[in-house]
Amino acid sequence: MYAEANIRLDEAHNRKWKIFGLAYISFFTWNVVTTHWLYYSTPFGGIFAVLANSLLMTFVFLIYHIVAKRTYFGAASTFLVSLWIVFEYLHLNWEFSWPWLNLGNGFSEAINWVQWYEFTGTFGGTLWIWLVNIAIFKMLLLYKQHREKTIIYRGLVKTGLLLLVPLLISYAILYTYSETEESIEALVLQPNVNPYTEKYNTNDTRIGELLTELAENAITEETQVVIAPETVFADGTVFNNFDRSEASFFTKEFVRKHPQASFLSGISMYNRFQDPSLVTGQSNEIGPGDWYDDYNSAFLVNANDSVHFYHKSKLVVGVENFPYQEVLRPILGNVMIDLGGTVAMKTTQKDRGVFELNQGELVAPIICYESVYGDYVTGYVRNGADFLTIITNDAWWGNTQGHKQHLSYAKLRAVENRRAIARSANTGISAFINEKGEIVSSLGYEEQGALLGQVSLNNKLTFYTKYGDYIARVSQFLALFIFLFAMVKWKRNRKV
Repeated sequence: MYAEANIRLDEAHNRKWKIFGLAYISFFTWNVVTTHWLYYSTPFGGIFAVLANSLLMTFVFLIYHIVAKRTYFGAASTFLVSLWIVFEYLHLNWEFSWPWLNLGNGFSEAINWVQWYEFTGTFGGTLWIWLVNIAIFKMLLLYKQHREKTIIYRGLVKTGLLLLVPLLISYAILYTYSETEESIEALVLQPNVNPYTEKYNTNDTRIGELLTELAENAITEETQVVIAPETVFADGTVFNNFDRSEASFFTKEFVRKHPQASFLSGISMYNRFQDPSLVTGQSNEIGPGDWYDDYNSAFLVNANDSVHFYHKSKLVVGVENFPYQEVLRPILGNVMIDLGGTVAMKTTQKDRGVFELNQGELVAPIICYESVYGDYVTGYVRNGADFLTIITNDAWWGNTQGHKQHLSYAKLRAVENRRAIARSANTGISAFINEKGEIVSSLGYEEQGALLGQVSLNNKLTFYTKYGDYIARVSQFLALFIFLFAMVKWKRNRKV
């Protein structure tokens, strides 16, 4: 912001190009430092994500620069905050979705500071960061102009209050919040199957045996749900013939032996068909008159042999979905689909499905990348989820910061909804997280084993669960209003 102001107030030519260059270097550095680990999963996809996201962030500052030249400080600052929040909101909802670096996510490692996320979600954190930065920015500009030390003193007081008040509110919530007393025992499995060398070379029979062995070594008579990771059954089960699959055989056999427990697991499935009326924008064509739908799914088996399914619906760009394929496919062919080693579009579902356990408890089967989306996860809770499960496979990035960041973001979902979380990750880190976003217990990366723990049950809805990303919706209005105001004011001044 300070560099942009210096360039804006300079009468030299090419100011927009200077803004663009400095902003891009800054945002490129930030993206590389924080998300370079994407390269280990998909080199082209990782490079594309860093370059493209840096460019989008740069455009935000460039648009701010244009507006700031045409209006006063307060309006320009409000526009910058609103526009950045709109940018983050876009990343949560468009088909090139990549909300990993939304600013409010940064407090996942300081969860005690943002217990008020139950009212605001992560956009409250984004707003907080911007308000503090703008306070410091204004202080520097005023001091540069007037050279009075009192400006620094007043600025530090204002900045201190902006930091201190939200912290005090958060700790007040933290120490007065009481988790619900009702809970159940859950068992989380971590098979530690390397996806590059083992997973797709290990059949579902062997996987079923491994999961059964891990579960049998840790289950008790009180265990009500056993949780296995995303796509751990990876042979490609035919959706309509699930009852004949190895996944069905092993899980139903396990539940018959332990009727008090339900078994929740990830599975890769597909459904092949020749009926053109069944074709959707997510169907994959094998040949003339021959299609199939591909699913990254969760399923749950109960003691009464009933089976419930949920299909992952927030997909990884370029790996599980082809963004805006109507426009890009004629230009690019199938290049986007091959980025992560996947060869098919995934088929999603509209509603956030919840699974019912034997005693009527409702659980959210959140699959991998879905856990990064705050408002999306509230859909499970509004549909009745008493606690959350996250099943994932974070091994694609290797032993980098990627899997640690993904685990950390789960803590945000716990606070936003005040729901405990049981997290099963193929190679780790599996964990239990309480309603305050605290990790109660965990199983380290690349360890094989099972983790037994308690998850509290809560049926109350937080303010954020009810109203979602309302801060972003208000920001859309403010950004548009200020932009139009600045343009009208500029045109009037030109006429004068």
